[in-house]
Amino acid sequence: MNALIRVKMSLNDAHYGGNLVDGAKILQLFGDVATELLIRNDGDEGLFRAYDSVEFLAPVYAGDYIEADGKIVKIGNTSRKMVFEARKVIVPRPEISDSAADVLKEPIIVCKASGTCVVPKNKQRK
Repeated sequence: MNALIRVKMSLNDAHYGGNLVDGAKILQLFGDVATELLIRNDGDEGLFRAYDSVEFLAPVYAGDYIEADGKIVKIGNTSRKMVFEARKVIVPRPEISDSAADVLKEPIIVCKASGTCVVPKNKQRK
């Protein structure tokens, strides 16, 4: 089971000089993906327990379109092990014009992560 979201990073998401987006924003996207996966699997939003691994692999800037996806790779009694990947798929081209952008031929992986979510037994509906 997979879930996917795509969002444009705005100037409000930029946290550092040069309009660099904070890595925590990518983790927020992974949290949204995890919530959808839990709803689809269990009929409940569940709770994110912990990340096992997080790797930030490329910078993300305001104006970038980020695609984040995840999947459940292991199901326990109440735990759900998940893996996530975020990719940059569209980039702004301000040197051409203030509204120019390019779809990347090859997405750039910006972050990979794995983690565990839990859905208490009494909340599982599926």
